Amino acid sequence: MENYFGYSGKILRVDLSTGIISHVDTVNSASKFLGGRGLASKIYWDEVPTEATAFDERNRIIFATGPMAGVRMIGGSRWVVCAKTSKTTPDHYNYCNLGGTWGAELKFAGYDALVVRGISEKPVYLLITDNTVQLKDAAFLWGKGAVETRKILKAELGKSFKVVAIGPAGENMVTIASIHADNDASGSAGMGAVMGSKKLKAVVVNASERSVNIAQPERIKEMGKYLQGLWQFPSRMETPYLVKMNPVPDIFPKLKKSPCYGCPGCVRKTYEAENGKKGKFFCHSAMFYQPRAMKYYGKWNDVSFHATRLIDEYGIESHGFDYILNWIERCYEAGILNDNNTGLPLSDIGSLEFLETLLKKISNLEGFGGLLAQGLDKAAEHFGPEAVEKAKECTYFSSKCKTFYGPRLYITTSLFYAMEPRLPIQHLHEISIRVSKWLAWNQGIKGAYFSSQVFRAIAERFWGSEMAADFSTYEGKALAAKKIQDRQYIKDSLVLCDLLYPVMDLPSTDDHVGDPNLESKLLSLVTGNQIDEQGLNRIGERLFNLQRAILVREGHRGRADDIVADYFFTEPLEHDHVNPECLVPGKDGAPLSRKGEVLDRKAFEVMKDEYYSYRNWDVATGLQTRDALEDLELHDVARDLERRCLLGHTGV
Repeated sequence: MENYFGYSGKILRVDLSTGIISHVDTVNSASKFLGGRGLASKIYWDEVPTEATAFDERNRIIFATGPMAGVRMIGGSRWVVCAKTSKTTPDHYNYCNLGGTWGAELKFAGYDALVVRGISEKPVYLLITDNTVQLKDAAFLWGKGAVETRKILKAELGKSFKVVAIGPAGENMVTIASIHADNDASGSAGMGAVMGSKKLKAVVVNASERSVNIAQPERIKEMGKYLQGLWQFPSRMETPYLVKMNPVPDIFPKLKKSPCYGCPGCVRKTYEAENGKKGKFFCHSAMFYQPRAMKYYGKWNDVSFHATRLIDEYGIESHGFDYILNWIERCYEAGILNDNNTGLPLSDIGSLEFLETLLKKISNLEGFGGLLAQGLDKAAEHFGPEAVEKAKECTYFSSKCKTFYGPRLYITTSLFYAMEPRLPIQHLHEISIRVSKWLAWNQGIKGAYFSSQVFRAIAERFWGSEMAADFSTYEGKALAAKKIQDRQYIKDSLVLCDLLYPVMDLPSTDDHVGDPNLESKLLSLVTGNQIDEQGLNRIGERLFNLQRAILVREGHRGRADDIVADYFFTEPLEHDHVNPECLVPGKDGAPLSRKGEVLDRKAFEVMKDEYYSYRNWDVATGLQTRDALEDLELHDVARDLERRCLLGHTGV
């Protein structure tokens, strides 16, 4: 496979029940499914039975890189993990996306992906090097934190070894258990619980040579220099507007870059606390405890950073834990929860001691924590109907918590929420980041160039029409949603960084419109197989349809389940956590506040009609059609769904 550019050429397979280790060629899947989530989804479709549960030995947990992994300067060394997880009810296919260096190291060691099935009789870790793959006893690591496990293994094996591990929460199969890797990369969606169910404590990788076989290495170097020039401008996630809105602006000078492998433009950040501890500190994981800590202590301090370290150590995802905290706070205020029935000092929410006590109880299944470990919905049921109602207020669908770029503000995002098994943050970013840049221009912030005219031009090029940038109307949103979904599936399969791609705007050009051809150019240069924007978009559509088929096979009912929370239709928008005034461009780009707006139920259904038509699905049912799937070369998928009576009618 020495000329198999962009790929190592092998997929490693490990059966923990039998101890059998083998590998298969990547070549059979790479051209149609790229890598990353596309490749993992194909493996999942072929191998995970519909009736298998998250903790069934027949479930697979799949670690996958893309053709860009290990290639320097282009921001493509991220990796994905896919499995059926208990994060949803019932258990469903799910995924997460991580950065750092572990993914590239797996590629360097000779594997494009790792597929793990079965359940070990005792705790083990998997050790992968250039020439050997071994299952090693992990009894001495069981019960230890994810960060601590990483340190122990690196101390024993060497600093160059890369580790992905779980903490106590994963070992005890907590629904929101995460995985944790080098560079403090973390993955959510319940993947830690799947690793724990298999008694797989960690996967350790080391390669002696760190290079990828590239078809046109000199051209890639040129492209890398070009991209580096683009990324020297202020980060898309740190636009002047977002810095202005941050409640603790002094934090930015204290942060240092912590890039993924070979990436020059990264905005991942690390922080050093007063006690000398260092670690990641950015995005939601850095800020989920901040407002509570500031309220408790009366000022900014290092508690928010230590909170981030604790959730990583116990192996719990920040979003899921944030929802739990929201629920506890509301139930405490309503008198439903108290110190006696929780075993927690609820008046101390915001303190570091409270946080660690709660994390320990959840991770070790102790009392009240054991209820929470099963999922917020199940815990709420234990405390009665009022607690259940409070739980409905405390997810990313909640109007009383952070709205995460909800559809009352952005309209298009309603289709993302309706069709993904998890928070579709990458899809949401494609819209919200554009709006944040427009807000900077609208408020006259120095250096801002993202005018309403620029926004409309970019929307036409990337989203299909200028109307996609007019948030006073539902027109143009269905096509925009389809285009964004297809592009995000490409990105999650190559696997490119969400904070750098797509390059939708260019500060240095007259019209500021970005280049949607960049991804196809990069893939062509890396693999040597020429592909254009249209060809790559077709692959993205194939990947989206494959995931849709997986979800339908596992119980998603098409149109009947393509829904959003009812409050979007009934409760007027009050605020947005990034955009408090709820300002967006309206007709002809004029500033429009969507405060007080709701999602129009009838317009939402009409938008779904239009969307299904663009997908060539059955408009009445929202189910895929044989024609649509076969046109995308998903013949086996079409046959399987037809056998299960899960296809819609063509031409309806």
